[in-house]
Amino acid sequence: MAQMISPLATSAPQPIIDPFGRHVSYLRVSVTDRCDFRCVYCMSEDMHFLPKQDLLTLEELDRLCSAFVGRGVKKLRITGGEPLVRRDIMQLFRSLSRHLDSGALEELTVTTNGSQLARYASELAACGVRRINVSLDTLKADRFKEITRWGDLDKVLAGIDAAQKAGIHVKINAVALKGVNDDEIETMIEWAHGRGMDITFIEVMPMGDIETSRF
Repeated sequence: MAQMISPLATSAPQPIIDPFGRHVSYLRVSVTDRCDFRCVYCMSEDMHFLPKQDLLTLEELDRLCSAFVGRGVKKLRITGGEPLVRRDIMQLFRSLSRHLDSGALEELTVTTNGSQLARYASELAACGVRRINVSLDTLKADRFKEITRWGDLDKVLAGIDAAQKAGIHVKINAVALKGVNDDEIETMIEWAHGRGMDITFIEVMPMGDIETSRF
């Protein structure tokens, strides 16, 4: 006697549709809440992060992302915190790149502060990352230090150089801060476009006690 197979067992996974009827094809995944900067509009200098045991493992993140890809997500963005400070993070990129190879995923990308880009740019490119967003609010070293507290502008610029050398398209995300970097907006546009990069200015979000003046 032939075995009966339930139609549900053979049907293709259904796409994810939001309450407005839109197909969900883009997913942002935060792999850590930790960061090696302490930007004044984002974090206090003395931060308390989630215990590491409370985070999804890289294998769990891979399974989660793959499940969404199976439901029709075409673009994955890896974020943080600062995603490139996550231990063994390239393991996740290497694993997820299989979905690019199969054609199930159209784009794998990352948002970063750029501090680790010089180290990882070539490997990201090898994993199929073709564009990234780099958060950068100023081109002045002393101002950069004031905004990020712990950051080094030269390391970020070196990371951008490495990314472009690896063939990765860079988009700059700059937070517009009244009385802090508003005098650099024109300069930053000219700098970014002169290097073939896009640039977006972002309004600072209200963050309670660490809120900075907004435009």
